[in-house]
Amino acid sequence: MRSVRAKAAIGATLVVAIALITTGLGLLLVLRQSLEGKINLQAEIAAREVASQFALDTPPDQLDLPGGEDRPIQVVAPKAQVIAVSPGLQSISGTSTGKTAPTPLPSPSAEKDDTSDQGQQPDQENDADNDQDTDQDNEPDQPEPDTELDDPDDDPARGQVSSREEFSDGTANVDGDSASYRFAAVEATNRAGTTVTVYAGAPRATEQDTVESVRDAMLIGLPALLLVVGSVTWLVTRHALKPVEGIRGEMAAITASEDLSRRVPEPDSRDEIARLARTTNETLAALEASVERQRRFVADASHELRSPIASLRTQLEVGQAHPELLDVPGAVADTVRLQQLAADLLLLARLDAGERPGQARLDLGALVREEASQRANDRIPVTVDAAVGLEVTGSRSQLVRVLGNLLDNAQRHADSSVTAVVREDGGDIVLTVEDDGDGVPEDERERIFERFVRLDDARSRDDGGAGLGLAIARDVAARHGGTLTVGVGERGGALFELRLPG
Repeated sequence: MRSVRAKAAIGATLVVAIALITTGLGLLLVLRQSLEGKINLQAEIAAREVASQFALDTPPDQLDLPGGEDRPIQVVAPKAQVIAVSPGLQSISGTSTGKTAPTPLPSPSAEKDDTSDQGQQPDQENDADNDQDTDQDNEPDQPEPDTELDDPDDDPARGQVSSREEFSDGTANVDGDSASYRFAAVEATNRAGTTVTVYAGAPRATEQDTVESVRDAMLIGLPALLLVVGSVTWLVTRHALKPVEGIRGEMAAITASEDLSRRVPEPDSRDEIARLARTTNETLAALEASVERQRRFVADASHELRSPIASLRTQLEVGQAHPELLDVPGAVADTVRLQQLAADLLLLARLDAGERPGQARLDLGALVREEASQRANDRIPVTVDAAVGLEVTGSRSQLVRVLGNLLDNAQRHADSSVTAVVREDGGDIVLTVEDDGDGVPEDERERIFERFVRLDDARSRDDGGAGLGLAIARDVAARHGGTLTVGVGERGGALFELRLPG
């Protein structure tokens, strides 16, 4: 998958799919719980209505059991005796018993009659029974069979309905139609002390139909929605990446034509793609300037090398034909100049390649005094005012080259004096080289640091150099984390200031 559009469309579709599936499952769960709570409430209300009637001593055969297909009701007495069912109930499951044929409860008067008949026995029997009872009193008590619910202590009080309810799932057949139901079980005790459990069911068809409808709608709508999301993401991404394709095409054309003056189209938007286009154009501009500077450098270097080489060749050819006319000092001077120019070009090439300076600690004041002592035979002596112990970090050879270039430039333009001062300023070590010449015009103070630039066109090349000294000095200063600028000195001449971190 190499297309950004395809990746974006598939990624967005997957994210939306996960979100929709998670949300849908949560929605179904909440909907199911809500509907189940509503069904529980319906079943509980129906069960409590019937339980309240029984608690008020309504006979089982006179209980108001609305019944019907939507609400089967079953009243169960102890020992699973069904005493009442709703009309049309043919079968039931999910309750304590599956019986649907009601049987009447024994009346309290019948129970009393049975007790009275048993009490009218002959006296002999009574005496025998008394003797037998006396004998039984001496025996351990035997457990009686259960006649009530398993836990009579939990039964509601006489004439009341239990505050507790239980729910269960089951089925019921009402008038030949079977369906699923949610049953609520509520206990009630009449004033005679009989406790029954009322089971009332509420149909689950509505819950099931609603959940299934929502589920089916989600299953049908989810693929369609994902298709829409994927398509829209594809189209939007395609539209958003259209400028990128334009940038890519233009860059390919620039690479093929090698015309660095061309620029990529910049969209009117202010988004990342517009910033990318602007950055690309800035990179192309910097690359064009670098290539142009490199071409100009090669052309200027070739031109500067041509003069000493041609002069040296002429002198050697003359010396070969007429030895007595050979200018040996001139040939040596041209050779030295050629050697210096080659060394300057090599240093510039290393600086352009990103060569890092050394990390030695150097006393800048000592370097200035040492360099000035080697210039005792110069046209104008160098006056040095350098404090002791002002150290900088860098390459000794490169810093000596900078100092030599600055002093050479000052010697070339000074009338009578050259001054070098080393001082500390705000944590920086500052070297200033001042002369009393004509100075540098304000509009030319940046141009003199360009390569092969000389302001005095009337000056001969031998006296004026190749125009690389100041360019090398500024590049070295920048590599050492410092700056090199030019201004006006107190005597009106040029004042070069080299500032390096201490």
